[in-house]
Amino acid sequence: MPHTLDGRRTPFDSTDPNSRGRVALIVLFSSVVGTLLLMAPAVASQLQLQLGLNPSQTGDLFSAELGAMSFASIPALWWMKRFNIRTMSTIFGVIFIAGNVSSAYIDDYGTLLAVRFLTSLAGGSLMVLCMSLAAQTRDRNRVYGLWVMGQLSFGAIGLAVLPHFFGSFGIGIVYWTLAVLMILVLPLARFLPERNVTADHDGNDETGPTRNYVLRAALGLVAVLAFYVSLSGVWTFVGGVAAASTIDTETSSSILSVATVLGIAGSALATVLGSRPSTRTNLLVGYVAMTLSVGLLAGMPGLLRFTIAALLFKFTWTFILPYIMSTLSGLDRSGRVVNLANIAIGGGFAIGPFMGGRLVESAGGYGTLIAVSAAGLVLSLALIIAAQPRRIATPVVTTPVPQMVE
Repeated sequence: MPHTLDGRRTPFDSTDPNSRGRVALIVLFSSVVGTLLLMAPAVASQLQLQLGLNPSQTGDLFSAELGAMSFASIPALWWMKRFNIRTMSTIFGVIFIAGNVSSAYIDDYGTLLAVRFLTSLAGGSLMVLCMSLAAQTRDRNRVYGLWVMGQLSFGAIGLAVLPHFFGSFGIGIVYWTLAVLMILVLPLARFLPERNVTADHDGNDETGPTRNYVLRAALGLVAVLAFYVSLSGVWTFVGGVAAASTIDTETSSSILSVATVLGIAGSALATVLGSRPSTRTNLLVGYVAMTLSVGLLAGMPGLLRFTIAALLFKFTWTFILPYIMSTLSGLDRSGRVVNLANIAIGGGFAIGPFMGGRLVESAGGYGTLIAVSAAGLVLSLALIIAAQPRRIATPVVTTPVPQMVE
């Protein structure tokens, strides 16, 4: 174990949950794993163009990826307690690399769907591990903040740079980039403990669940599900909205990359504001602004309206999330509600593209998808307000994405 001469741990001690190496692993592993999902608009458009996928197939593909990342949390509860963490993370990293390299050369939709599911299952396992390790750190707020910023930064760079190479290399450039990035960060596995250490919980386990508690928890979880179904449906097909409005792919990708950067500002603003003026007020303002951004995508938005909609959408998305998690934390007495929220997030991310593709196909445009997503946001707002306990903790940036922030 690396220690200084006076017995103190070094910044790169693999047994120290707060070491720089451990924090770097948490941030970089999760950022690489989440990059593709944050690039969903550009990737979806290129897949439709290159492989001739229809909206339903595109939605199903992303639904499979997101569903696999969500499902990974279930077996993770078992393997993280029983196997060598370094060995398992290396295995999942290798699967992630092999899956992405293979994806670059697959033209058959069914095969691609299966390979992307397995690749995302491996990536989701690494994401769950990162979340578990982040919960063990001393300054969790800072680590979760870096976790969010890392994913958004990788997504913004990917959206800004990779579409420029689609003409020469096709969608393969995205998959190869993810494989190379994982190759570069995989050596950080040496900063992992050989065995996982269960994080301490601050919740009060002495009080059993009451009927009111169960009802509020259920409302909060449904609110999270509705929120993510709405936003993932719009985010996956926002590139298609741009194309239907005769905005070229490179221009829309650049706009969306800037929007992703604004996502960092949204979560930072929520952290600075805390509960001022009040959690309920901030939730109301955020939801109204996000619903407005979705409405701005209706019809055939010009470049200016599309830009405003995209920037406002991503800013409010990450602004709202800390307040949603604050509400769930206020309800959580044993840690179960927040754990269930991870499944609701992954489920919402999977259902959104699945639903969106069929709505676009059946309506012959994006109007129905936009209307349903806006209604979903209104429903989510009503449920999360109803779920709020009397006292709400000050929100912090603890967004569990999925499994990605996009």
